[in-house]
Amino acid sequence: MTNTQSGLLALVASCTIWGLSPLYYKLLVHVPPMEILAHRTVWSLVFFLILLGAQRRIGALPAALSTGRAVGITLICALMISTNWALFIWSVQVGRTTEASLGYYIFPLVAVLMGVVVFRERLSRLQWASVALAAVAVLVLTVGLGAAPWISLVLAVTFGTYGLIKKGTATGPVVSVAGEVALLTPVALLFLLWWTAQGWGHHGDPATLGLLMVSGVLTGGPLVLFSYGARRVRMATTGLVQYLNPTLQFLCAVLIFGEPFGPVHMVAFALIWIALALYSGVSLVQDRARRKIAIAASGELAD
Repeated sequence: MTNTQSGLLALVASCTIWGLSPLYYKLLVHVPPMEILAHRTVWSLVFFLILLGAQRRIGALPAALSTGRAVGITLICALMISTNWALFIWSVQVGRTTEASLGYYIFPLVAVLMGVVVFRERLSRLQWASVALAAVAVLVLTVGLGAAPWISLVLAVTFGTYGLIKKGTATGPVVSVAGEVALLTPVALLFLLWWTAQGWGHHGDPATLGLLMVSGVLTGGPLVLFSYGARRVRMATTGLVQYLNPTLQFLCAVLIFGEPFGPVHMVAFALIWIALALYSGVSLVQDRARRKIAIAASGELAD
C-alpha cells in the first residue's frame, strides 16, 4: 500500500468513526451531556498521555503550554471545542442529530467566510455563490420551521473559530488537543466529584462507566488517524473526504433514529449540498492549478 492509499484509508476511517459517533452517544442517553463531556475530557487526556508516552514525546505537552500566550490560545481553543462537543452530545440525546449534521455541512462555508473577514482572503464568484446558497438554506429553515437552526449555526461557528485559531499555531494536532484537554481536566474532575457527591454519577454502573471510558479513544483515535492521513493526501482530497462525517450523521439521524425530515429540510439540505459541490469543485480546480505551477517551477529549477 502506498503512502497516499494508506493516508486515504486513515482519513476514511477517522471520518467514519466521527460520522457514526451518534450511535455511541445514543447508548449513553441516560447520562446527562455534561457528565459525558467531563468523562470525555478526562479519558481523552489519559489516551493522549499514553500515546505521547509511547512516542516518547511527553515533554512536548508542557513545552506547548510554556508561555502565557500559549496557555491563553489553548484555553480559548479548549472552550470552543468543548462547547462544540457538549452541544453535539446534547443534540443527539434530544433527537436533533439532523440539525447537528447540517452544522458540520455548513462549517466549511463558514470557515471560508471567516477567512475573508480575518485574513482578507479573496473568493471567486462560485465560492461567493456557495456562501450565498448556505445563507439561503439557513433562511429557508428559519422561515419554514419558525426558528433559526441555532444548533447548526453554533456548531459551525464554534468549530470554525476553533479551526481559525488553530491555523495560527505551530503545535501538531495531537499535542495541541492534549494541551486543551489538560487545561480542562481539573475542571472536569471537580465537576465529577461534585456530581458524584450529589448521588447523580454513574460510576457504580460498570457497563456505563466502560462506555464513558471509551470516549477517550473515540476522541483521540480518529484525530490520530486524521492527522496521519492529512499528511499523505492532497488538501482537496482531505476536504472532500471530510463530508463523509456529516453524511453519516445525517443517515444515522434519518434512517436509524427516525428523526423528522420534511420538505423544508429537503430544500435546505439540497441547497447546502449544491453549495458544497460548487465549493469543492472550485477547490479541486485551484488545487490542480497549484500543482501545475509547482511542477512547472520544479522543471525550471532542474533546467
